[in-house]
Formats: sequence, C-alpha cells, structure tokens
Amino acid sequence: MITPLGRYFTCLLALIQSLNCLVLSADSNPVIQEEFVYLQAPFPSCHASTLAEAPDGTLWCAFFGGTAERHPDVEIYLSHKRPGEQWSPPRSIVNGIQSQGDRLPTWNPVLFIPSSNDMRLYYKVGPSPSTWWGMVTTSSNGGHHWTPGTPLGDGLIGPVKNKPITLHGNLMLAGASTEHDGWHVHVERSTDLGQTWHRQANLNAAEDTGKIGAIQPTFLIHPAGKIQMLCRTRSEHGFIAQSWSSDLGKTWSPLRPAKLPNNNSGFDAVTLQDGRHLLVYNHTTREQPGMGHKGRGMLNVAISQDGELWEAVQVLEHLDQAGKQFSYPAVIQTRDGRIHMTYTWHRERIKHMVLDSGSLRGVPMPDGHWPEQGPSSLRAFHQSEPERQP
Repeated sequence: MITPLGRYFTCLLALIQSLNCLVLSADSNPVIQEEFVYLQAPFPSCHASTLAEAPDGTLWCAFFGGTAERHPDVEIYLSHKRPGEQWSPPRSIVNGIQSQGDRLPTWNPVLFIPSSNDMRLYYKVGPSPSTWWGMVTTSSNGGHHWTPGTPLGDGLIGPVKNKPITLHGNLMLAGASTEHDGWHVHVERSTDLGQTWHRQANLNAAEDTGKIGAIQPTFLIHPAGKIQMLCRTRSEHGFIAQSWSSDLGKTWSPLRPAKLPNNNSGFDAVTLQDGRHLLVYNHTTREQPGMGHKGRGMLNVAISQDGELWEAVQVLEHLDQAGKQFSYPAVIQTRDGRIHMTYTWHRERIKHMVLDSGSLRGVPMPDGHWPEQGPSSLRAFHQSEPERQP
C-alpha cells in the first residue's frame, strides 16, 4: 500500500525527471548559428556548395549558380567570411566558355586550401555528369585572383563533390565517380599534395554481379591507417554504401550497405578532432512520404564512434512541399572546434549553419530508423522551428 507520503515522493521524483528532460532538450540543441551566404544574387538557381577554412580563420564557400542546373550560363561563384564579419557578395570566378566560343555548364566545385595563400578549386565542365571532365583553378593571393582553369587530364575527375583528405603530410585522396556507363566509384590518389594524380580502379566494376551503383564518395579517417568511404547510391538501393581501406587508400573493400538510408542525393561527412565521425545527410528514401521533393525535404545530422553504428543528433530542416528541398551539404570542423555546414536551400540560396561540437548528443538508432521521440526527433524540430529562422 502506497502512503500519502510515498505518493508525494513519487510525484516529486517524476517532476524532477521531467525537469531533467527539459534541461537536456534545451542543452542538447547544438545549433548556434543559422544564416544565408547571400540573400540576393544575379542568378535564380544555385546548388552544390563547398566549404573550406583558411589559416587566418576566413571561411570560403563556392557553389554553382545560373538559370538552372545543366544550363550553359551556370558558373562557379565564390563568397568568403572573415571572423566577425558577414559573407561577401558572391562573385563568379569560373565559367564554361570554351576556346572555340561554345559555352558549357560548370558543376560541383570543391575547395582545397593547403596554405594561407595557396587555394585550389576543383570543378567539372560539360553538358552533363555523364560527359563532364575535371578542371582546377588556383589562387596564390588568398582568393583574390584565379588562374584560368586547366583540365586535370588522363581521365581524372578530381574530388567529384566532397572535400579531399590529406594524410601524412603530402598524401592526398580525392573521392571520384563517373556516370557514363553506370554509376562507378573510384579514388584518385596523390603523393605530392595534388601536383600529380593517379586514378585507381573502380570499386564497383561493371562486371561485378549484383554491384551497387554509387557515386560521390566522402571519407572518414579511423585509427591505424583505416579509412572509411561513404557513397550516394541509385534510387533502387535506398541505402548509403560504404567501403573500407586499411592501407591508406591503396586498396578498398567491396561496397556494401551501411545502416543508413539514402534518397539518391549527395551528402558529406567529417572526422572530428575528438575522433568521432559526423554525417550530414537526408535520412530518407526517395519515395518516402512526407519528405518533400524526392526525399530531400529533411536534412539530418548523425554521429558515430566507429562509422558503423550511427546515432541521431539533430533534424536541421524539414518541409514537405512540392519542389522544395534541403540538399547537397558540405561540412568541415574549423580550428576552433566548431562545425560549419553549407547546403542548398530550395535551389534558391546557400544556407550556412554552425554547430557546437561539445553539444552533440546522439540517440542510438541500431535499426536505422530516426527516433520519433526526444530532442533529436522531427517533432522536437517543429516545436523549436519558430525560434530558428535566420
């Protein structure tokens, strides 16, 4: 029999637990800044941003913009943000005008900054992803002036969407892919910090039985020289694909499913300073109801200790509306420990978001399903949405 005093302490304990949950929910939101890279621009459509930090703390963001993807007027635009300042207006630094006067669209820029003055921008030129080729332009004065673009040559694509990684000083790996004969992933490897490149064989060769069609790799760095690759896959697969290397990227295991969904859209990941791995992606499939344009209506952050078991951290965006999307994120961790992301906002703008790495709290999802309750849930996102608009 429960006495009145017992009922009192039971109610008091329940109240304390409720308050603790409220405190956890408030403190567990890692988002500390949201803003747009630009509000107005001389182009109506944009996509495929890339993000890098210079040694002086300046953030650089590039993306392609124009009438629409595949249109010949699509160019590569660049903005920067010095510490404590606003983003600069986007300016065009690359177009697809050929020597004979033809104009072709440009695609998927990727920034790489090895030193304070040496900046590189890898990008693609061509009528479509199945026919494009890799290019690079460089700046030796901190991004103010850029050389004419030069082809990478020899069938090289360069980093196809996501940032390359550097290991042991001069070793550089770029995740690449091709789409002209099915979707094939490969790695391009440099031992002189990108001066020369060697193209490795496809991970998913055309003759492989039951092969996974995959593109746009991103890399995670694990202890003892292990590297993990995560890839976008074709719609019929519905999952993120992964591969592993135990010899600094010389050889790779066959592609296999990860325990996370994919909606046939690009994503990005980064290994944090504390050794954890962070992924920014659409936790959806392409035909999933309630998830906007082709499953790109929800953008998520997950974290992992080992790259295999992922935990839900945060819903960044959600809108179930025709033609609207949050897609193609880029993510880095800056020297101050903060996590910076840029992504496509409805193909109209590029949005910039900052997370506090110390506030990342994961909720296990061993079955790969995003939690329906708690601070990481979609419900919690919509409850906080009125306070989040940039």
